[in-house]
Parts: sequence; structure tokens; C-alpha cells
Amino acid sequence: MSKIRKIVIPVAGHGTRVLPATKSIPKEMLPVVDKPLIDYVVEEALEAGIEHIIFVTGRNKGAIEDYFDHAFELETALAEKGKTELLEACQSKVLTAGSISYTRQQTPSGLGHAIWCARELVGHEPFAISLPDVIIKGQPGCLKEMVDHYAKVGGNMIAVEEVPQADVNKYGIIAPKGDAGADLIEMSGMVEKPPVDEAPSNLSITGRYILQPEIFALLANTKRGAGNEIQLTDAMAGLMTSQSFFANRFSGESHDCGSKLGWLKANIAFGLDRQELAKDLKDYISEISGQAPNR
Repeated sequence: MSKIRKIVIPVAGHGTRVLPATKSIPKEMLPVVDKPLIDYVVEEALEAGIEHIIFVTGRNKGAIEDYFDHAFELETALAEKGKTELLEACQSKVLTAGSISYTRQQTPSGLGHAIWCARELVGHEPFAISLPDVIIKGQPGCLKEMVDHYAKVGGNMIAVEEVPQADVNKYGIIAPKGDAGADLIEMSGMVEKPPVDEAPSNLSITGRYILQPEIFALLANTKRGAGNEIQLTDAMAGLMTSQSFFANRFSGESHDCGSKLGWLKANIAFGLDRQELAKDLKDYISEISGQAPNR
């Protein structure tokens, strides 16, 4: 069974749900506490043993490339002022030469098309996918859990989490073949935003995947679907007819930072995890909660 060495991270989207902030900066560079979203996603990948990170980019995404490179003027200024801790923090974000690649998605044709754009860089080996607007708080990281499970069962894998039954019509939902209460669940299918009374489970698809390279041939022939875009889920449904799929119920907590409320919640959740911030942040939350009118 081949090791999962590569990850594809699609970063070509416009971030329309968090406009106007993303008019001038990539949504992947929105900060959560003191790090951009993309930093959390890359850290999770490195923890999982990923060796090569592939970004599928678009126009005006140069800030992402710069973030993972040296900033010589800044580093020199920090060194001259003796700000060693900040200097080390900045330098720690520089990825090893040759461990990161970039390819362009010239047209906004959907997630499936973005993944297909990375086909030559991935080659013929299994690979991971992380959606950068979803960050997951927990140890071990979600992708580490998935890679560990993959080493035992192989096939294809999707990260899932429980959602309230009343909300299943807002998500992609998996159909379990095995025990839906287990951490690793064999799948029989996927349903996009099913009616509440017809959903096969309450396990929603989160933004982490491990896929076999045969997905690229299916993506090349996948017709445009929802939103007139090439959908990854459509290609995965085709792959499921010939290969096994598993759902990994991860132990962490996901935050959809592609929405304004999700981004705000993520800042609070990750801020409360920081020892130097937690007490003052809790005090502030208590203060403003007490002032809020009853609803």
C-alpha cells in the first residue's frame, strides 16, 4: 500500500462568502488569532507525514506563495532589533525547497476541476486533499487520523462529522454500509443535501479526503453538475462503483471559515486554546454576554 506523500490544496476560489475582506486578500490568508487559515491546513498536513504540498492557485494568490517563503527585509529588521522569538516564528513557516508546488486553475470551473489541474504533479499515486477554508481543531489532527486509518484499510477515505438531523439538508451526507457509530465506516454512497426525512445518516462530509489516482480519469470525463461546475463528489460517486470508500469520523472540531460566522467562531475557539489569551478572552466574552439583551 503506497504511503500518502502528497496533498492537493485548492486555493483558487474568490471567497465570495466573506467579501469585501477577500476583495484585497486571498480568503486563505484571513487570520485566525495570529496565523492565516492556510497555515493551519499546512501544519495539519505536515503532522500527517505529507512530503509534498500542491497548491492549485488562481489570480491574486501570490500572498500564499510569499507566506511560505523567506521575507528577507522583515527577517533582517527583526534580527537587528533582537526580536528573536518573532524572527524564529516567521522563519518556521518557510517550507523545505522542493516540497511545495503551484499550478493554476485558469477558469473557476469547480472543485473537481481544481483537483484535476493537479494531475501531473500528483502522478499515479494516492493523495490527500484539504479544503483550506475548513480548519480542524484537535490532536491528533484530522488528516493524521485518516492517514493512520488508510494504512490499515487502503481504498479511498472521506472525513465526516455528525450534524443535527434537522440540518442534514445543508450538507453532503454519506450512506454507511457498516456500523455508523464506528470511527471508521465503510460507505455505500453519498447524497448531496438530502431531504431531512430521506437522509441515510447524519454524517456530513468535511473538507478532507484521501483518493486513489484513478479519480483523475473520472474527473476528465465528468460533466458539469451543480452550479454548472465539475463536482468532485460526482467523480467520487463513479469511483465508488469500483473501489472501496471509507468515512473517518474524526475526533476534532471543524470550523468553516469560508463563512463570516464560522470565521468568528474559529477565532474564539482557537483563541481560548492560547494560554496567554484565554483568561482575558473569557473575561471579555462574559462581560459582553452580560450586556447582551435577552432574545
